[in-house]
Amino acid sequence: MDIWSWICELPESEEWFTGSNSLSYQLTTFKPTSKSTQSIQLRAERTFEPNSEVSLTFSVLFTEAESASTTLWVSDTCNLSQARPFLPLVLQLLQEIISRTPNARDSSTSCPRSHLQKLKPEPIAWILDSHSQESFSSFYNLIFLTRLFWICVFEAPSEVGSLYFHSLLSPNLETFSCKHAPVLKTFFVSVGTDVELCFMRTFGYMLAKSLIIREVGGFGAGLKSLTSPSPPSSSASHPLGFSYATESHGLWILKGYAPVNAMTNCIKLDRPIIHKYFPSIFETKDPVLRYALAHQQLEAVIQLEYKVVFCDGFIQVHARVDNIRLHVIKLGFKNNNHNEDDDDNNNNNVLMNERHFPSRVRVWVGPEIGANYIGGLSLGRSTDNMASEVEMQKVLKGSYGKLKIPKVKGMARMTTRTKIKNWRWDQDVEGNAAIFDGILCDNTTGVEVATWKPSSGGENNYLMVNNFIRRYNGGNRAFTKSGGVVFAGEECGGGEGGVGWRLSKEMEGSVLKWRIGGQVWLTYWPNDVKSSYFDTRRVEWCDEVDLPLIPSKHN
Repeated sequence: MDIWSWICELPESEEWFTGSNSLSYQLTTFKPTSKSTQSIQLRAERTFEPNSEVSLTFSVLFTEAESASTTLWVSDTCNLSQARPFLPLVLQLLQEIISRTPNARDSSTSCPRSHLQKLKPEPIAWILDSHSQESFSSFYNLIFLTRLFWICVFEAPSEVGSLYFHSLLSPNLETFSCKHAPVLKTFFVSVGTDVELCFMRTFGYMLAKSLIIREVGGFGAGLKSLTSPSPPSSSASHPLGFSYATESHGLWILKGYAPVNAMTNCIKLDRPIIHKYFPSIFETKDPVLRYALAHQQLEAVIQLEYKVVFCDGFIQVHARVDNIRLHVIKLGFKNNNHNEDDDDNNNNNVLMNERHFPSRVRVWVGPEIGANYIGGLSLGRSTDNMASEVEMQKVLKGSYGKLKIPKVKGMARMTTRTKIKNWRWDQDVEGNAAIFDGILCDNTTGVEVATWKPSSGGENNYLMVNNFIRRYNGGNRAFTKSGGVVFAGEECGGGEGGVGWRLSKEMEGSVLKWRIGGQVWLTYWPNDVKSSYFDTRRVEWCDEVDLPLIPSKHN
C-alpha cells in the first residue's frame, strides 16, 4: 500500500483529462459472497476556484456492489497552487488522531487534548521537506491507518469495521513496528513528548484490539505470524511496538512502547493454585480477567548521563544511570457516568486495577560491536541487598545503702534485624558493553519474581504471592500508586562513579556510534481478584546514539 505516492502524483495525473473530476484509490476489497463485493476507497475530487486555482478534496467511502456508496470522512481543501499542497491534509489527520486519543485510566493529566488541538505546521513541513517520498510513505500509511481506525470502528456500521480489521489493518500491521522508526522518531522529537504519548497510546489501543481479535481467531495466519515471538538473535524480527534513542544535552535517552500482549511470553501458568489463600473481593473467570489485562501498554524511559574527559594519552568516557521509568498503563475511555454505588461498576473498576508489574529491567550501553579503540572498561560495584539494624539495650545492677537485696536489676540484650530490599541491582559486562541489571525480589524469601514458578506446595505459593497482594498500597510498596516504578542513579549501584571506558586518543574529533539497549520483564500475579492466572512477559529494544568526542573550550 503506497497511498502517499498516489497522492503526490495526482496533480500531474493524465487521468484528470478524461472528463472525470474524481479519481479513486482502492484501499481494500472483500467478497463476503460470490454475488456481493465490499470495498473501502480513498477518493480525490478536483474543483476549480474562482481565481482559476485548482484544489483537491479527499474522502473515504464504503461501497457495496448493489447499493450506493457511503461517505465516511471528508478532508479539508488542498490548494494545488501552494508550495506544499498536501501539508493541510497531513496536519488534519494528525490533529484528528490527537483529539481521539484514549486515556490512561489511572491518570487525570494524561494527554491534555485541549492543549494539543493545533499542531504547529512548521515541524511537519520540515519533515516533508527533509524526507524522500519513499521514506515519508510509511509514516503516512501509519497515520492514515490510525485515522481510519476511529472512522471504521467507532463511526461506521459494523460491517465497515470488520472489513477494516480483516482486509486493511491485518495485511499492513507491520507498519506499527520498529521497522518504520526513522520518520516517526523525527516526528516525535519535533512535536514533543505530550504529542508522542497521545500517538503511542492510540497505537497501543489499536494493537491491543488487533491482538484480542487474533486470540479469538478473527484474523488469518498473516497477523499471527507478525506477532508471534521471535528468537532474540533474529535481526529480521520487528515486534509490534516502537522504540527510539536520542542524544540530548549530555543524556542518552531510550524510549520504548510495547502492548503487553505483543511481548514475548516467558512463563504462563493457568492452574488451580492457592485459591484458598487469596483474600478476594469477588470471583472472576480468567477470560474476563485476560480481556481486562489485554488493554495494557508498557511505557519505558531509560536515561543515561554521559561525560567525556580528555586526558594525556587517552580519552575517558563516563556513563551512569540518571533515570529509569517504567509504567504499565491501562488504555481505554473513562466513564463520566460512573456511580460508586453500582456493584457492576465497582467490579469493573477492580478488574481495571489488575495489571502487570515490572519485575526486572536490564540496561546495557557500550561501543559498537567490533570496536578496536577501547583500551579498558571499569565498572562500579553491585548494590548490597542486605540492610541490618542492630538494637542494643544495657541495664546495670546495683543497690542503695546497706541493703543486701538489690533494688535495681539489670540485663544486656542485643537484637539484630535483617531486611532485604525489594530491588537488587547488579553491574556486569559483556564484551565492551556495561550492564545494569535490576531484579525484583521477594523481601521475605529473596526469590526473584521474574523467574518464579508456583509449585505444588500451596503454603509456599501463598508465602510468595501474599507479599505482593495489595501491592500498590501501603508505605512499603515496591511500586508507585499507578503501578509503575522509578529508579534514580544512586539506586542502581553506579553512584557518581558509574562505568567508564578508556578510548584511544586517535578518536578525538570524531562522532562515534554508541549502542544502548534494554530488556524489561513484566509479571502478573492476582492482586484484588481470585484467579489462577500467572504471567511473565519480556520485551527487548536496542538502538544507537551519538557520542561526540569533540573537545570544548572547557576541556
